[in-house]
Amino acid sequence: MWRRLIYHPEVNYALRQTLVLCLPVAVGLMLGSLQNGLLFSLVPACCNIAGLDTPHKRFFRRLIIGGSLFALSSLIMQLLLLYTSVPLPVILLAMALLLGVTAEISALHARLLPASLIAAIFTLSMAGNMPIWKPMLLYVCGTIWYGGFNWFWYWLWREQPLRESLSLLYRQLADYCEAKYGLLTQHTDPEKALPPLLARQQKAVDLITVCYQQLHMLAANQQNGYKRLLRVFQIALDLQEHISVSLHQPEEVQKLVEQSHAEAVIRWNAQTIAARLRVLADDILYHRYPRRFVMDKQIEALEKIARQHPDNPVGQFCHYHFSRIARVLRTQRPLYVRDLMEDRQRRLPLWDALKSYLSFKSAALRNSARLGVMLTIASLLGASLHLPKPYWILMTVMFVTQNGYGATRVRILHRSAGTMAGLAIAGFTLHFHFPQYIALTAMLIITLVSYLFIRKSYGWATIGFTVTAVYTLQLITLSAEQYIVPRLIDTLLGCLIAFGGMVWLWPQWQSGLLRQNAHDALENDQNAIRLILSSNPEPTPLAYQRMKVNQAHNALFNSLNQAMLEPGFNSHYLEDMKLWVTHSQFIVEHINAMTTLAREHNMLTPDLAQRYLQACEIALQRCQQRLEYDGAGETKNATILDAEALPTGPLSTMEQHLQRVLGHLNILHTISSVAWRQRPHHGIWLNRRLGRP
Repeated sequence: MWRRLIYHPEVNYALRQTLVLCLPVAVGLMLGSLQNGLLFSLVPACCNIAGLDTPHKRFFRRLIIGGSLFALSSLIMQLLLLYTSVPLPVILLAMALLLGVTAEISALHARLLPASLIAAIFTLSMAGNMPIWKPMLLYVCGTIWYGGFNWFWYWLWREQPLRESLSLLYRQLADYCEAKYGLLTQHTDPEKALPPLLARQQKAVDLITVCYQQLHMLAANQQNGYKRLLRVFQIALDLQEHISVSLHQPEEVQKLVEQSHAEAVIRWNAQTIAARLRVLADDILYHRYPRRFVMDKQIEALEKIARQHPDNPVGQFCHYHFSRIARVLRTQRPLYVRDLMEDRQRRLPLWDALKSYLSFKSAALRNSARLGVMLTIASLLGASLHLPKPYWILMTVMFVTQNGYGATRVRILHRSAGTMAGLAIAGFTLHFHFPQYIALTAMLIITLVSYLFIRKSYGWATIGFTVTAVYTLQLITLSAEQYIVPRLIDTLLGCLIAFGGMVWLWPQWQSGLLRQNAHDALENDQNAIRLILSSNPEPTPLAYQRMKVNQAHNALFNSLNQAMLEPGFNSHYLEDMKLWVTHSQFIVEHINAMTTLAREHNMLTPDLAQRYLQACEIALQRCQQRLEYDGAGETKNATILDAEALPTGPLSTMEQHLQRVLGHLNILHTISSVAWRQRPHHGIWLNRRLGRP
């Protein structure tokens, strides 16, 4: 029972966040300085947004950088406000543009921009009420406390963050396997059946990417304590590879189901695998050794069907992949040992990042300028409302602004609704004038419960955080009731500014990125096919390229999902691109299957491999050219090669996959030609050629 409690991801996270916030308050209460303890608890909010609690091989260096930026932002804000006549809007815009260079260094460094701005906004509320050195000391000491506590916490549960990600990955693979093979005959219409399966597949790829990042950030391959988890991750890669493959012959599936009880047998195998994966997910999370597992009866039943119907490829296909999944789950060892290749995430030194940042094509410059203009508008609005320090409006803008339109819209709805409900509850309870110890105990419980819900429901968590914020003001000023209505108005104004900024200030619409993401997906497909059809494909580069194919398609799928939610774009074009993504997913699944065949040296003759490679490259390049050039284009299926170039008659499994890849590429070319005429005719779409980053 205690394992399920202490190792549960939400409970473990809530305990850590609650303790790091509330222990300084408790110490301040014991020392008779509750106000300083409450102010000290503001610093973890900046550290959370900066990602300083991310386990990393450079953990302490990131703490030093983060704490220094917080203190520097505080110093700049106070000096410019107290000793110069520079207006607040100019200060905020300049700070946003200066700190925006962090986003050019890496994605993790980019989180320092909003965190440093929030530190400056917190300082704005304290400026003039205390000496200049006090907020700076508060940020430095608060960052040291936050980093020291989290280091100790991760030392106690060293592997827990990676275990949580791996556990989620195994659960997602279980759901995907069960959904894909549980209702086999209902998957004959890809336009209806594939999107839900595609969403599950992309979640699995997202989690694999997260695990990759965590392993490289921790340098886990150099630490003995992570050896078992490295093996667990490699097992997950094998499982994803075999679960996500596709033969895609619905007519053959239907024929086999009519001739035998194959559907029940395949469902039996899939449910057995899914149940085992969920058990393994719990074993990983709760530090248990897995028990013995066999599924010989299920595999034998599948093998019997494959023998009884030798002319139908579906039974042999399912037996091949399910038997390998069963072997992995039985032995708890990967099918082959691969060296996890080094993370290719872009990291630039400061000088190179600065040069890249000073270009008008820089996405980091655009994002920081957008944020700076929104803060400028918020501060001007505060001045027009005669607010000497409009810090609540500014903080609302910072907290609700996310990377994309869809995420910002959801955060705004949750923030505004949660704040209204929280202020109503706080205003009602303030009339009872609870003693201080009751108020502090209630704040502790509310904080713990809010952190239990924050990762699944930001709105419910906002209610709790709003109540604790009001009571913090009450304990500091003894007059929180007068702040309730102004804070509600400030929150709504901040949400409106953030929404307007995401819609009108240099929006980076995901529908405008669909062409580039589709082009990148085809590029990765081409590299994977080259490796598969090479004379001697090596397992490690092959496995890494397979994951790059999945991740590139994942980026395309995610951008399509976000584009479907964006306003003002041509729905006909997005529907065409949805069909494009569907056929792209089939190609990815065929590449997954061919990767396993190439690794097991199920190869073609050199001449035949060269002919297939030439055919695939011509087809891929035709699709890329149709995406890249604003021309008339062909709408019919062009002949890829001469009729005699590719073999006919009985085909090997590898050839069957390659033939189907060529068929999907022809369909992609046709869809691209049709979709281009449906494209929007404004913004980025006015470019005649595909923009290169």
